Amino acid sequence: MRRDVEFRSEGRNLRGWLYEPEGEAQSHPCIVMAHGLSGVKEQYLDHYAEVFAAAGLGALVYDHANFGSSDGLPRQEADPVLQRRGYRDAISFAETQAWVDPARIGLWGTSYSGGHVLEVAALDRRVRCVVSQVPTISGYRSALRRTRADLVPALLSRLDADRATRFRGEEPATFPAVSNDPHEGCAMAGSDAYVFFTETRDFAPTWRNTLTLRSAELARENEPAIHIARISPTPLLMIIADHDLLTATELCLEAYQRALPPKHLMLLAGGHFDPYVKLFEQTSAAARDWFRTHLVDGHA
Repeated sequence: MRRDVEFRSEGRNLRGWLYEPEGEAQSHPCIVMAHGLSGVKEQYLDHYAEVFAAAGLGALVYDHANFGSSDGLPRQEADPVLQRRGYRDAISFAETQAWVDPARIGLWGTSYSGGHVLEVAALDRRVRCVVSQVPTISGYRSALRRTRADLVPALLSRLDADRATRFRGEEPATFPAVSNDPHEGCAMAGSDAYVFFTETRDFAPTWRNTLTLRSAELARENEPAIHIARISPTPLLMIIADHDLLTATELCLEAYQRALPPKHLMLLAGGHFDPYVKLFEQTSAAARDWFRTHLVDGHA
């Protein structure tokens, strides 16, 4: 059963869906889930939640602050710190549900939020199991790959100018999340990113192909994997694509090596966006089984 819900986080209302699994059990685990950079919950997160719910796992799926159906200004600003706090408030909200066992909370994140769940799981011991799919590992190291060195000074000047503009109370500068023009600057370059997002417009009408420029500045400061060794003893599953050009495969593998047991690696043959559609059956089944092993079978 799915119902619309909302909860407060950092002075904003975050909105999403709560999936309660069917069954006679008095309490169930609950998986807290949110999307990656610029994404909204309709972009395949409902498919994952349905798989989880069918396996007896509740799910709370929501839009990050400033995106989709959730409140927050400025719109389309991806603040990683704010988003991680949203995850922690989502856990608190899940704990208020009568059918949720607060000792069996799991986290699932993908891409930008795949990095968020690494940090939240390391710092918040209410999290008892975590799945991180094609995660952001290091904003700084990713920025070195995405922006040519000779273009960095101009980018930093734009960020400074935007800061001055916002300080005066004017509207923030924006730039595209994706683009089919290889010469246009955007947050997620490449044809696979453009195809993935633009092909979801019919069933994800709240998605907008724009981000505030400050989102890029905040992304450069985002270092979620510095805490990865602290996740243990919380069980960690990392799902990595072997041809990921957005959240570089080698950065993900390097981070996985720093994690401590219990942990498991699923290495897929594909790119960054393949887990959502082309490889959905494999990724959803792996996450489902990981959560069931640690949140259901281990609590029988």
